Amino acid sequence: MKKIYLFLLIIVAINFSSCKEEKLEGSIFDTSAPERDAFDRWLVENYVYPYNIDFKYRMEDIESDIDYELTPADLDKSKMLAVIVKYLWLESYDEVAGIEFTRKYVPKIIHLVGSPAYNVNGSIVLGTAEGGLKVTLYMVNELTLNAELLNRYYFRTMHHEFAHILHQTKHYDPDFKRISDGYYIGDNWINQSDAAALQAGFITPYGQSAVDEDFVEIIANFVTHNQTWWNTQLAVAGANGSSILNKKLDMIKEYLQNSWNVDLYELRDVVQRRTGEVPQLDFNKF
Repeated sequence: MKKIYLFLLIIVAINFSSCKEEKLEGSIFDTSAPERDAFDRWLVENYVYPYNIDFKYRMEDIESDIDYELTPADLDKSKMLAVIVKYLWLESYDEVAGIEFTRKYVPKIIHLVGSPAYNVNGSIVLGTAEGGLKVTLYMVNELTLNAELLNRYYFRTMHHEFAHILHQTKHYDPDFKRISDGYYIGDNWINQSDAAALQAGFITPYGQSAVDEDFVEIIANFVTHNQTWWNTQLAVAGANGSSILNKKLDMIKEYLQNSWNVDLYELRDVVQRRTGEVPQLDFNKF
């Protein structure tokens, strides 16, 4: 036992001596502060601090979908879109529901891609969301200040994905699922015309793919269009389709009011007003 004890003491002494002689050269990680230009500083002040959102405009492989051939977002277009997203999307919800609501539920990463993402079935991905944490917007290099294109390429997607977050957090009435039960067609939506979808009680062909898509497509399209547009869709839908659409809209309005204290019509009015104000925004602040 004495020999074993002595042997252990020698090992401890050697190890202790070795540790004392070692010198740490420095961290293997880069601990220096990142260099930020005027745009980066603006993003910190307008996205990180108020909303805890990381606005990623530089191409990062880890953030991109390797199934597609993609190109980076143009810097000037990224700057414009950053200003518009804050004003037209984030601050619209701030105005209607308060910044605490927006801060809590919006995705924490907004990722920009310059090009479209083409699917094998011929469709184009305009945006994706991952677990309510990240939204990717494509076609940034096509950005213009045309309201119709802004909504088609970006903001209909933003409202669509945000509506997914809301209904995944607080479920809507199961009766909504029964309105069009048996009429959802999955991936075959790509072969459905706009008119046929409307006449079946769906605001878009994609809304006919699944019940959750039906729910969020109504929200996204309602708030990004005015009442004249909605009335036109109802006219195309006919008596049967318009009856179904109005029933779904009423349930959605009730859900948003009761679950989130959000007035759907007020939200639409705010979005429409802000959309008209986009051309007056200051895009030369960087």
